[in-house]
Amino acid sequence: MLAECGVHCVGLPLRLPVNKEDVTEDQARDIIRTMRDTILPVCITYLSTAEEIALFCQELTVSHIQLHGNISLKELQKLSHIAPSLYVIKSLVVRTDGSNRDTLLNTVKDIAPFVDAFITDTHNPKTGADGATGMTHDWSISAELVQESPCPVILAGGLTPENVADAITTVRPAGVDAHTGVEDSSGRKNKTLVCKFVQEAKKGFGQISC
Repeated sequence: MLAECGVHCVGLPLRLPVNKEDVTEDQARDIIRTMRDTILPVCITYLSTAEEIALFCQELTVSHIQLHGNISLKELQKLSHIAPSLYVIKSLVVRTDGSNRDTLLNTVKDIAPFVDAFITDTHNPKTGADGATGMTHDWSISAELVQESPCPVILAGGLTPENVADAITTVRPAGVDAHTGVEDSSGRKNKTLVCKFVQEAKKGFGQISC
């Protein structure tokens, strides 16, 4: 359904310390095996050591991973050495009050040589969740990260069909990511919402490419 709506990648959140996993690891393997030629599978995880990340990706047979944990520069350097073909997306979690702006800018400068892309997301101070919060953050911070990063920056955090076009024209990211913003009351992805999100995202990217 996601592929039919025009989505390029599907995120598979696994081994999470806070949020509930959407699928089991066996289900994820089935999705990866049957859908890899239709939509790009991306493993999303909080694993924080190079060896366990590389091994997990090998077990899942994924080429793209999104890291949300507090992984050190040393481990990212090691991961780039032991798994050079792995496409690594590192999260940049923006606090709702924007108080960690300077820290994020320094992080981009330090780790950009060892990752392939960044994804900005929102921290929920009440639950401690980093991502999948349904909350937006100060887009001006993400826009600044886009300007400063030598790597592509994907925008996430509270994006919906109603705000994604504005978010794109404000931040000018390389891509956008949605989770709760395209789910209905059952907690499942809704085809109407997903297709509308893709339509509005294309509209936003069309405006910034002019």
